Formats: sequence, C-alpha cells, structure tokens
Amino acid sequence: MEFGRLLSGDPSKSSKLYLAIGLLSLVKAIAVRNDRERFRRELLDAGLFIGVGIALRKYSQLKAQKRAELESQVPDWLAGSEADSGEPTLQSFAKRQFGQRSEAEPTIRDRARGIVSSL
Repeated sequence: MEFGRLLSGDPSKSSKLYLAIGLLSLVKAIAVRNDRERFRRELLDAGLFIGVGIALRKYSQLKAQKRAELESQVPDWLAGSEADSGEPTLQSFAKRQFGQRSEAEPTIRDRARGIVSSL
C-alpha cells in the first residue's frame, strides 16, 4: 500500500483495522505455535500490523490536535458558518469556489478511446 494512501482518509478508522488484523495474526500465531517457522512469520506479521495501527492512532491524535490548534487561531467571523451570522464566510466561499472546479472522472469508454487513439 502506498504511504500517502495509508495516511489519507480517516487514520483513526484505519488504525482500528490494522490493530484488529494484528490481533488476529497474534491469535493465529498462538494457534500454530507448534510449527516454529510459521509461528515466527505470524508473530512478525502481528507485530507489523500492530505497530502500524499504533502509529496511525498516534498520527490521528496529532492530526486532530493540530487541526484544533489551527482552528483556535482563526477568528470566529472567518471560520464560522453562514447560519451563525447570515453573511458568507471564507469557508463557504472556498467551498463554492473550489467545489465547482471538480472534474468528472473519465469513464472506461473514454479511457479505452484514449488508448486506441494513442496506438
């Protein structure tokens, strides 16, 4: 998995998933403890998954802390919603401005035509 993709989305949900997989690998390692080689592999997998899960959890906490810190530094009239004051805010302006620029994903047909035309 790409590192950027690992950190995108909601890292706290991903951390729970990795921790769960790590715990399952740990249980599996205990189940195959008589096979020495397989036990080592499962234990290594469990350690890696649990380690990534803990790192993602720490990253999620740091991300939430930094977001709260940044939001506390922005004035209320700038970060507030339109419903609070009745006037447009920077946040609503940015959503309108950048929300309209989203490009549509090319369909499979468009991709196939591009490939055929490049040949």
